[in-house]
Amino acid sequence: MKKLLALLLTAVLLTACSGTPVISPSSSQPQGAAESSSQEESSSEAPEAALPADGESVKTGLAVLPSVASSKDATAEEPGLAQSDITLVAVTVDGNGVITGCAIDSIQAKINFDQQGAITTDLSTTFPTKGELGDGYGMKAASTIGKEWYEQADALAQYAVGKTAEDLRGIALTQDGKAADADLAASVSIAIGGYVDGIVQAAESATYLGASQGDTISLGAVTTMADSKNATAEKEGLAQAYGTVAAVTSRDGVISSCIIDAVQCNVNMDAAGKITTDLAAAPLTKNQLGEDYGMKAASSIGKEWYEQAAAFAQYVVGKTADEVTGIAVTESGTAADADLAASVTVSIGAFQQVVAAAA
Repeated sequence: MKKLLALLLTAVLLTACSGTPVISPSSSQPQGAAESSSQEESSSEAPEAALPADGESVKTGLAVLPSVASSKDATAEEPGLAQSDITLVAVTVDGNGVITGCAIDSIQAKINFDQQGAITTDLSTTFPTKGELGDGYGMKAASTIGKEWYEQADALAQYAVGKTAEDLRGIALTQDGKAADADLAASVSIAIGGYVDGIVQAAESATYLGASQGDTISLGAVTTMADSKNATAEKEGLAQAYGTVAAVTSRDGVISSCIIDAVQCNVNMDAAGKITTDLAAAPLTKNQLGEDYGMKAASSIGKEWYEQAAAFAQYVVGKTADEVTGIAVTESGTAADADLAASVTVSIGAFQQVVAAAA
């Protein structure tokens, strides 16, 4: 009888110590329900998401959410304002949809114009992200929790790790869009609805591009307004914030995956300083526009913008930031390397800049 009890106790201990096996997904076949054989052992455990082991393949996702809703007409008292607010989110996601890494940033580009529709902001202006501004953004003094914007964004990004897109959709918000959960609100007092939407979008669009668990996920962005134009009696003016963005994963300084996108936030105004653009319409990114961006017909290689951006993103995998910066270009800013030029004919300076910044 004692011998039988000992055997039963040994079997129970072995069962309790066994875990759900971790299966590394390939780039073409994400992790599925291959763990069904262990469901009986884990069915009584709390449904807590476990992150994959270091080195396992994970997906990379990027979301760019632009808005021009805060723009205003010029008046006798105040200049007109073309304001572009662009939320940036990059994530890594495992085969079960669990977020394993997250980075959040935001761009606020403000372009002024007068009552004649003339641009008054210097056309050479570039707009740093809120993360790049750091303490210089100036939120801490007004924050009820004494936290700067980048600190709150980092806290929300960390909160997302270990959760799925569906989990994040269920985050309770107050009427003004802030976190209702006391623990989250203790570290994030800004409105989070737009950032949560970005995390969900990035997670659901993520694909296997070469990243592994343990890689660092980062964002890089550059935003210019050089193509803005004054209004005339014959033609509307244009206030354009042109943002180029990259999501990059890396390990030991070497890029393991990359996604590049860009958005042209265009606000038109007439010669009386009145905005004519529908401010409720969110601009689409170039990747979202896809074939509708219309580059293919004019491309010498018959490639649309999103295809060329993806080709450059693939080209930089395995390189360091210095190597990306050092990619040779022609006088017109296109790739000098014949192999790269065969798939990317657009100017690559902004691509180099954002990838190097993220890496």
